[in-house]
This record gives sequence, C-alpha cells and structure tokens, in this order.
Amino acid sequence: MKLLFLGTRGNIEARTPQHFRHTVLSVGHQGRRVIIDCGGDWLMESRHWDADAIVITHAHPDHVDGLKRGAPCPVFATRETWKIIGRFPIEQRFIVRPRRPMRIGGITIEAFGVEHSLRAPAVGYRITAGDVAIFYCPDLVYIHRRQAALMAIAAYIGDGATISRPFVRRRGRRLIGHAPVGTQLAWCQTAGVPRAMITHCGTQIVTADR
Repeated sequence: MKLLFLGTRGNIEARTPQHFRHTVLSVGHQGRRVIIDCGGDWLMESRHWDADAIVITHAHPDHVDGLKRGAPCPVFATRETWKIIGRFPIEQRFIVRPRRPMRIGGITIEAFGVEHSLRAPAVGYRITAGDVAIFYCPDLVYIHRRQAALMAIAAYIGDGATISRPFVRRRGRRLIGHAPVGTQLAWCQTAGVPRAMITHCGTQIVTADR
C-alpha cells in the first residue's frame, strides 16, 4: 500500500508550502489508485486526476467542493452525503454503506460511522490492501465500533484540527467537532496501533511551520 498526502490543510485561512491545500489522501496498490476527499482547493485540478475512484468521508466544503464541476472517475459516498451534493454533475455515483466492505481493484474499503457533524454526517475508512490495513478519518470526535475499526491496523491517520485544546461541542445528546490529537493517540495506545499520522491540520499545526 502506498500513501500519498496530496493535501493536509483543514478548513482554515492559514496555509504554508507544507500545508497548502485541503486534505486529500491517495491510496495506491498494484497499479490502482483511490483518492479520499476532494475539497474546494482542488476544484481546478481534480478533473485531471488519474484515479480509479474518489471516496468521500462527508459533505463539508473542504472535503467535497472540488467536485462541483464533476469528477473524472466513479465517486463513492454515503446516502447522507449524496443528499447534500446531489446537484454536483457527477456521472458515476455509488453509495457507501457502513460496515459493508467495498472492493476497488485490490483495495478494500470499509466505512465506520464517526461523530463529527449533525448537518454533514461523517464516516472513517478502514482500508486494506494485501495484508496491510490502516484506518483513515480526517474529521471526528469519536469512532463508533472503535475496537473493530482499529483492530490489527498498521497505522491510524487522524484529525489534526487541534492538538490538545478541546474542540468539541454538545448538541442534545450528540457531540460535534474534533477530538484533540492527544485523545486520538490514547485510542491508538489502547488498541495497540504501532503508528499514528495526523492530517487535516488546524491553525495550531499549520502556523507552527512558519
């Protein structure tokens, strides 16, 4: 499995050469390529991507607005996301159903529900290629079925919106926002995950590079 971080910036004003465009991950395996998310920063570039599929985590603009003019390949998203971006001129549409693995070439992707937003419900993806599995979710407060999501993975790739400051709000019984990096590292430690990487970087990380 080959991972390429095309973009690592969250939905913030700050940007640097190291964190220039909205978060996008490319996953490659045996000549096939899946791209996860396509925010507004990628609007002019995404039509030229050489990919087998684009998979969306949720419908916030920094994850989907790069598809406003269409897509060069099939797009996979949950029903909730399609309800929000249904007007986009995307020809090949497929529905992601949580806990139902999808196979794209030799890459298997399984969605897990996460808490992040009420208006744009999100999922994270357990991605398997060959005998290697990772878990990827750039926006989350917590993961439903976390033990199953993180079991025996080689790496966790998570939300860098905030390092230690709580960025979580309550709406009734639901939580929205972003789990601090420290909290996510604790999840990894509990699950025995050997490596963690952080993307979707917030102001605290991005401005530290200046």
